[in-house]
Amino acid sequence: MAVWAHHMFTVGMNIWVEGFFMLMTMLIAVPTGIKFFNWIATVWQGSIDFKLPMKFAFGFLATFLIGGITGVYLASVPVDTQLHQSYYVVAHLHYVLFGGSVFTIFAGLYYWFPKITGRMLNETMGEWNFWTLFIGFNGTFLVMHTLGLEGMPRRIFSYPGGFGEEGWGATNMFITVSSFLIAFSVMLFLFNVIWSSRNGDVAGDDPWGGNTLEWATTSPPPPYNFEAVPPVRSHMPLRDLRGGVPVDPEPVPTRA
Repeated sequence: MAVWAHHMFTVGMNIWVEGFFMLMTMLIAVPTGIKFFNWIATVWQGSIDFKLPMKFAFGFLATFLIGGITGVYLASVPVDTQLHQSYYVVAHLHYVLFGGSVFTIFAGLYYWFPKITGRMLNETMGEWNFWTLFIGFNGTFLVMHTLGLEGMPRRIFSYPGGFGEEGWGATNMFITVSSFLIAFSVMLFLFNVIWSSRNGDVAGDDPWGGNTLEWATTSPPPPYNFEAVPPVRSHMPLRDLRGGVPVDPEPVPTRA
């Protein structure tokens, strides 16, 4: 609620108003930084298995971090005055929205697909999906920052200079090819979903060695989920059951 005017630094607002929204936008970096340290600490203290969901999760961390750092630059009124309505803003926006959501969506899809369908997505196609998406995305939007720094405005259909040293043509051509790599990656994923729905390896109840109760039932789950209420005595109930940890009997409710 206190940062929305950072999109309007060039409309002629009072300098005190600009200063307030600049400060509030920069302060947003504090909780965001705490989130990153939280994620890093969780990974650091965990047992990492670089399956496809984890690769997409790390892809999210890398791309969202770049989006956050460039957002700190754009929070500065003097910097934003020069970069507003340029390709730098387009690049920053996509690192936040695409890097901060699409990579996590793919991570969730690869993770939950076996529970939903009972089949695993093809791992080879999944590897190609991840690397073409990661390389194509960074090839598109990381390079786009340079066009913004060189002064290329957004929403134009032509630009001077062609492919020479002074032009933006070669950089835009590289971005276009990289963007088609993103499209290829998404098409590959859709094909993987269709193919694996019929021909994928049978997932079993717990293909990831999970610790939570959704992996204790069948894949896909029956309409009733569980025949009996499973005992929950910690934040990792399935690990407790798998490890043979003694479980206290269910408390019997009594009438007052």
